[in-house]
Amino acid sequence: MSQTCAHVKEIQKVTPSGKGCKECLLMGDTWVHLRLCLICGHVGCCDSSKNRHATKHFHSTKHPIIQSFEPGEDWRWCYVDEIMMD
Repeated sequence: MSQTCAHVKEIQKVTPSGKGCKECLLMGDTWVHLRLCLICGHVGCCDSSKNRHATKHFHSTKHPIIQSFEPGEDWRWCYVDEIMMD
């Protein structure tokens, strides 16, 4: 079942910061999956990746909602409420 949270009102129309994890690309490193910040467009690597840049982005900016940046996936996650949204 899909859940929602009060943070959905913060979602913006964003332009992705790139086609890969911004920080990993700068470091010359790799990632497992990508996540898109729906507040600013930052593309970061997932928590299964060793650098966890999407979560680090949340901790530094407090931007609450990400969406999968993987082809065919459109789920969203709220870091604050710790819930998955469709």
